[in-house]
Amino acid sequence: MKLLALLTSVAAVSAMAFTGVTTAYAESTLEIVKKRGHVRCQVGPPSPGYYNLDASGKWYGLDVSVCQGVAAAVFGDKTKLEIQSVSSQARFTALANGESDLLSRTATWTLTRDTQLGIDFVATLFYDGQGFTVRKDSGITSALQLKGAKVCVTTGTTTELNLADFSRANNLNISAVTFEDYNVRDDTYVKGGCDAVTGDKSSMAGNLAAFPVPADHIILPETLSKEPLAPAVRHGDNQWGDIVRWTVFAMINAEELGITSANIDDLRTNSKNPSIRRFLGVEGNINEGLGLSKDWAYNIIKQVGNYGENYEKYMGSGEQGIGIPREGSANALWTNGGLMYSPPMR
Repeated sequence: MKLLALLTSVAAVSAMAFTGVTTAYAESTLEIVKKRGHVRCQVGPPSPGYYNLDASGKWYGLDVSVCQGVAAAVFGDKTKLEIQSVSSQARFTALANGESDLLSRTATWTLTRDTQLGIDFVATLFYDGQGFTVRKDSGITSALQLKGAKVCVTTGTTTELNLADFSRANNLNISAVTFEDYNVRDDTYVKGGCDAVTGDKSSMAGNLAAFPVPADHIILPETLSKEPLAPAVRHGDNQWGDIVRWTVFAMINAEELGITSANIDDLRTNSKNPSIRRFLGVEGNINEGLGLSKDWAYNIIKQVGNYGENYEKYMGSGEQGIGIPREGSANALWTNGGLMYSPPMR
């Protein structure tokens, strides 16, 4: 028994020593990213508002702004970035296996995704909910009238699962017609291949604008689900998770403090507000735990803008926006009755 106890003890010490060596020599995501010289950020196939391509082939959108913000925080340059467009089915695997450094692509934060896929969600970027689009001349005014309907849906998403739950809970016997590409999904619906199309309401609002005759379609009033859309990182690297998390919070906190890309230089020089001075790295050391330079948050806002600026530009009434009002929604700041809230940066 004594020999067994001794062997067990030696094995335990050896295991601890091996673990220690492994931990000591393993490269962190931040180290890998710095060595590579750019951030690999995953989005999806082009989707209005969130991630889209301009005429020159450059990505833009609310989710892209997070990618740019992380690059600005790490390198002081938002262009130190590789955007990867990945399908819904492959997105989480690509993140978990290290092909991407982070995912910022309308992914809904759920318990099973957060605990079973080897990834961690960091902070909600947009609060959404699932709905249905139908033709006006169908006479359908409620989702409860979709009994026996064929509904187009993107596969590998919470949308597909929510549709099945909604149909079952309300005994509607809906038939799901699944697609990997939302463009093919919408084209099939427009050409009459489905009675309705379902997705996050914000995405459908943007997609509907590209229909041949947008006025021929309506989004039904029911909201099927909670869809907190959030960036995610690989599980197990807390420092990198903190960097991405606090990039989102920095954009929100900057709006709370009235810091914009236009006034940030003046505030850095002249503001006496201690919260603003800490945020901009003029005083204090809030950067140390992140392993970033003092001007990490300054670089995010100067180059990318605060949350409100990006919302207006891409989700609101900006030139590249999709016309979703923010006022009175969950995406308003907490000071305006919404849910957008940053923990204190101190």
